[in-house]
Amino acid sequence: MTTAMNKVSGVGASKETIALTVNGEAVSVETDPNRSLMDVLRDDLDLISPKNGCQPQAQCGCCTVQVDGKARLSCVMKAKQVAGKSVLTNEGLSAEVRQQVSDCFVQAGGVQCGFCIPGIAMRAVTFLDENPSPTRGEIEHALRAHLCRCTGYTKIVDAIELMAKVRGGAEMPEPETNGRVGTRLAKYRGHEFVLGDFKYVDDMKVPGSLFAAMRFADHPRALVKGIDASAAEKVAGVSRVITAADVPGDRYVGLIVNDWPVLVAIGDETRCVGDIIAIVVAESQDLAREAAKLIEIDYEVREPITRPQDALADDAPVLHPKGNLLSKSGVKRGDAEAALVGSAHVVEGSYQTQFIEHMFLEPESCIAVPEGGTDNGVERLQVYSQGQGVFDDQRQIALVLGWERERIRVDLVSNGGAFGGKEDMSIQAQTSLAAALTGRPVKCTLMRDESFRLHPKRHPIKVDIKLGCDAEGRITGLRARIIGDKGAYASVGAKVLERAAGHATGPYRVPAVDIESLAVYTNNPPCGAMRGFGANQAAFAVEGCLDRLAEKVGIDGWEIRYRNILEQGDRFCTGQKLDKPFGLKKTLLSVKDVYRNAKYAGIACGIKNVGIGNGMPDMGKAVLKVEDDGRVSIRTGFTEMGQGLFTISIQTACEETGLPPETFTATTDTSAAVDCGQTTASRGTVLAAASVSQAARKLKADLDAGKSLADLKGNEYRGDYACTYTSKLGADVEDPKTHLTYGFATQVVILDDDGRLKKVVASHDVGRVMNPTLLEGQMEGSIHMGLGYALTEDFVVEGGEIQSKDIKSVGVLRAHHMPEIELIFIEEPDPECTYGARGVGEIGLVPTAPAVAGALAKFDGVHRTTLPMKDAPAAQAILNPRWKPATNGSAG
Repeated sequence: MTTAMNKVSGVGASKETIALTVNGEAVSVETDPNRSLMDVLRDDLDLISPKNGCQPQAQCGCCTVQVDGKARLSCVMKAKQVAGKSVLTNEGLSAEVRQQVSDCFVQAGGVQCGFCIPGIAMRAVTFLDENPSPTRGEIEHALRAHLCRCTGYTKIVDAIELMAKVRGGAEMPEPETNGRVGTRLAKYRGHEFVLGDFKYVDDMKVPGSLFAAMRFADHPRALVKGIDASAAEKVAGVSRVITAADVPGDRYVGLIVNDWPVLVAIGDETRCVGDIIAIVVAESQDLAREAAKLIEIDYEVREPITRPQDALADDAPVLHPKGNLLSKSGVKRGDAEAALVGSAHVVEGSYQTQFIEHMFLEPESCIAVPEGGTDNGVERLQVYSQGQGVFDDQRQIALVLGWERERIRVDLVSNGGAFGGKEDMSIQAQTSLAAALTGRPVKCTLMRDESFRLHPKRHPIKVDIKLGCDAEGRITGLRARIIGDKGAYASVGAKVLERAAGHATGPYRVPAVDIESLAVYTNNPPCGAMRGFGANQAAFAVEGCLDRLAEKVGIDGWEIRYRNILEQGDRFCTGQKLDKPFGLKKTLLSVKDVYRNAKYAGIACGIKNVGIGNGMPDMGKAVLKVEDDGRVSIRTGFTEMGQGLFTISIQTACEETGLPPETFTATTDTSAAVDCGQTTASRGTVLAAASVSQAARKLKADLDAGKSLADLKGNEYRGDYACTYTSKLGADVEDPKTHLTYGFATQVVILDDDGRLKKVVASHDVGRVMNPTLLEGQMEGSIHMGLGYALTEDFVVEGGEIQSKDIKSVGVLRAHHMPEIELIFIEEPDPECTYGARGVGEIGLVPTAPAVAGALAKFDGVHRTTLPMKDAPAAQAILNPRWKPATNGSAG
């Protein structure tokens, strides 16, 4: 038995009057002198352009401001340190500079989710004051304190280069403004994102708000025997402590399986260190967080299960009522065993991937506002969510409160990055519960270490694989046994492991397959959706085996892929016949020369489903409404999270109606009947375009009939699209169709003579380029994520405890780490998709890690089977400042 207790510190500290100049005006602030400058600016002065990405770690750069003309991280500067000094935020820049900065970033495409950009913009202004004509290398070096998870930095550097030219007298390029499909329409509300004027959830203030903080579990597996909140409840300013006993509805939620408790009850067992045991509601966020530390939990600590193999043992403790095996999926076609026995060449091996932190720059935040009132308490709730599926948020919040869904309205606040990590609810249910029980607005924002605890990660997956080919290198058969560490809760893990099984052959003809894939519960942090969704783990294994088979056959990596690449009429791993045109072979042909002309080059091909499929419907829903001001609102059920979904929706409406883009606005909330599920599976563009185009054509028909927008005020036009014909993976049907469409790619990674990353060439069949700037940004950001996945990123968990404590420890690449990226876009339209466009959100990193592995094998002869490949020279050049290349032709 153990008792966990923490002391309150820092709450109620004495205050001093701090005098300083902010944006040219003298101000005096009465505050704790040890409080951060960022908090003073944001909370006391309502200046929101410095964003809180990691306070107090000082590792993301989102909070950058100028102090006496120098760029500084405001999250670690104390208020007393700026007494008498001059502070400048983006709000205080001159109108001319604000316009110039935002124009350059928007024009260059240097903004996606936007959360990191205000800090980078301030850095750029300061840097260019000091160095008016920098090189790209100097710009990248200046950005070393900043992290961006969306862009891959290329377009940020482009934007700062453009700023330097414009400052030097060059003309700003004319933007494309007609808004049609295929043009470089500027990102919707892009200028607000660049300058920091856009309000994310944590930037929003509601009068009379309380603030919530979570009391997390101290052990990955322990019986909760008692909860003593008395010390917390006695703290002045604490309104209430909420435990599982206060939940009026169902404590368990989930996207597919309701197995995740919003609060762990006395008598229950914790399943991971991200479990929440109590909620403290208080007059300030800091007070709530400090009071939460006073809650004493009486535990009976138990040995955690941290390996999926151990969880499947007959004598393993049962972590969930239905057992430790969440799901089993697979594919069998032909006689794989016989095919392998009869093969001229066979390779086999075990390939292991790692936990990955999504590292979106905006930590989780939620606001819940009670509305109305009845004899029984709160009548309705207005919830502001950053989630990837507001209708799923609404459904699960209603479940916890025991309410009808209609009593809850959830508005999407475009989030600061997600990548799958905001599909599951984080704190929406707890914040809503607190608001419902107190009758007051409640806001909760997590710190970065709390975010690390709570949201799901990328699945670590082990693939035991055997692959055979004939004497000419044509694949004969494949056998794979896949096991994924699900972590504590289901999330969408069954689907991730199903996807790994369905993509285990890669984009190649394999006549005989025998694949089994397991998703297994452990006491590690939960794992769920992350960009690639099982396809990239599978690709690392099959592509590595192809490289080894090529050596046995005596051909190069390009040739063995060319001899096996899928073509129209072939069957994919899932059994689906690819009967529509696609440009996979064209992507391979387009990189042939660059691969063969490079000394150290690796190559890999990729395929990624678009749409959930596998027996689940893919729906797109949209409503266009002519508003009172004469503009047309577009409401969709999908989430804008930096990828440009709202911009693409507007371009679709422009294409169909001929109206200019400034006519349209875009939003997502639960007030309209547009529930179409999560923004996931690379399907946002495909399904949003399908539904918005339908609705827009109806509007166009009325306009063509001679009516004006003024005449149509109040009219609504619906668009509904559904793909319902897909079949489950492994279903016993004659002609399975598992997905609506796919993305296809070939990538080449080139190393220099010392083994460092030099260049990535990425060729992708995108069907139709909807917006070149947005597309390029998606691909560059995907490749950045794929390179980190290959070489440096690792969310370390030992014994169920998180060892990666801060941003630097998870290994995300910075601007000066990135190689040159060359993009090639093949447009082979899918006739079933609107404008022929395929989804591109995930395919961009599916081939990247195996292409890196192939290049490294060329360089030093080592075929690596475990990610990340930190021992490799390309990784050491990034991770080790003292690294020097070896003199014998390989690096060390």
